[in-house]
Amino acid sequence: MTQTSQTNKIENQSKKIVNGVSVTQLFGTINAITENPAISKFNFRAKGRWINGGHNQTTINDFDGACQTHTRSQPFVFDKDEPPVLLGTDQGANPVEYALAALNGCLTTSLIYHAAAQGVKIDEVESTLSGDLDLQGFLGMSEKVRNGYEKIRVNFKVKSDAPREKIRELVDLAQKRSPVFDIVSHPTPIEVSLQE
Repeated sequence: MTQTSQTNKIENQSKKIVNGVSVTQLFGTINAITENPAISKFNFRAKGRWINGGHNQTTINDFDGACQTHTRSQPFVFDKDEPPVLLGTDQGANPVEYALAALNGCLTTSLIYHAAAQGVKIDEVESTLSGDLDLQGFLGMSEKVRNGYEKIRVNFKVKSDAPREKIRELVDLAQKRSPVFDIVSHPTPIEVSLQE
């Protein structure tokens, strides 16, 4: 065995990986933030562009975090549209469906990361989300009907050898720590402006 392969083997053994998450790096990040809280501040950005009708695109590329700007090698482009029944051409999921996708992704990631931090191995996670929306709000037909979802339901199916009580605890912790759950369930100040 070469010196390089021996070094790689030792490094891999020293890294603890649970659920595909490097617990070693996770706790390293926590320790680094404890020593320098400024690195915990992030600013995520999106750029939007209208295409036609209900079709528009959002491009995600650079963001600030850990005291530096990060630029992805390939930007992510999200197409949004409406289904034909809502006068669109179905070029992508609609924005309220993206909201469900964002909530799903954040809750799932929160569940997996916190499980990994606690050493709980998760074999599989499936989730089902649904939201009830009444168009009378969006269309301005009734001020008594809210514009957005009236209620969102999330159901997790988790396969793990851990006791069910532990899985329930992790699902509760995911809700408590998920940034998107917080954004959706609590009012977030939003400033909208028109460039002159």
